[in-house]
Amino acid sequence: MNNNNSLKNKKIAMIATDGFEQSELLQPKQSLAALGAEVDVVSIDNNQEICGWDVNKWGDKINVDKQVGDITLSDYDGITFPGGQINPDILRANQQVVSLTQKATKEDNIKVIAAICHGPWLLAEADIVNNRKVTSFPSIRTDLKNAGALWENKKVVVDGKLITSRNPDDIPAFVDAIAYQLTH
Repeated sequence: MNNNNSLKNKKIAMIATDGFEQSELLQPKQSLAALGAEVDVVSIDNNQEICGWDVNKWGDKINVDKQVGDITLSDYDGITFPGGQINPDILRANQQVVSLTQKATKEDNIKVIAAICHGPWLLAEADIVNNRKVTSFPSIRTDLKNAGALWENKKVVVDGKLITSRNPDDIPAFVDAIAYQLTH
């Protein structure tokens, strides 16, 4: 998508905490904002900033816009979950995040629930992958299959409002799928 305003008036919550894979939050955030979307970084535990994981070391800190407990799904068009190993593992243990993810599947205004890399762990924890096509980082394939998912090894998999990708190399396809879903 090259229309700089194709996502004007669209609002996305990127839900993350410490240990998010830096490229999987920052690159989609920048790309979606460049298309006109308003993107909020939403976290837990009253974090005012969160620290990324940059391949094999701690990365940059970024500011948090809102807390999970303070957002209303009706204010958003989509939610996304970056990967990394640490971030999704912490988020899937947070009942507020799991509950929000479950509610998002039922909200008509939510057009996208997107997760990349290890992010689909949270989708499995929220019990929303049964009989749904997904992809992920290969190391959690079995976890997703055990949750009933139909796992595919593709750059991006779209099943209804669920959008999943495997790793940082897939970010352009991931962003394109999110943008397409939000505009159609």
